[in-house]
Amino acid sequence: MGDSAQGRVRRTFLVVVDESEEMRAALRYACRRARRTGGQVALLRIIQPREIQHYALIGESMADELRYQASSHLNEIATDVQHISGTAPVLLICEGESSEELLKLLRDKPNISVLVLAAGTGADGPGPLVSALTGRLAHLVRIPVTIVPGAMTDDAIDAMT
Repeated sequence: MGDSAQGRVRRTFLVVVDESEEMRAALRYACRRARRTGGQVALLRIIQPREIQHYALIGESMADELRYQASSHLNEIATDVQHISGTAPVLLICEGESSEELLKLLRDKPNISVLVLAAGTGADGPGPLVSALTGRLAHLVRIPVTIVPGAMTDDAIDAMT
């Protein structure tokens, strides 16, 4: 098949967005690779399930607030992504357990080409998602997983991408 102007599917780099400091390293890496390869970035925010609520209305209101917060967070990041990568990102929100939702998304979205994660920088190890997807769930991942050291500086990431 020809280049992207002739209908080739764009390479999509998926970044799982959370509140961790190291997520920024994964995000920058994905943006730089997307720019370099003519691809795009997809941002995934996974909302963790809450305890069962006694009153359905309160539970639904809390769920709506969590979805709103997730959407707002993704939209804030999207501006930086577009600036660095050169294209607007795809924004995705899922609700559930992180590794299960991520694997389901990868099954349902065959256009996602590469999963970009950052390893945690603390004594607790690389983080639960990195540990799960490189350990007990590795056989279920159908695409390459790039793990960026969470402590990498922007300059170091830029130099290698």
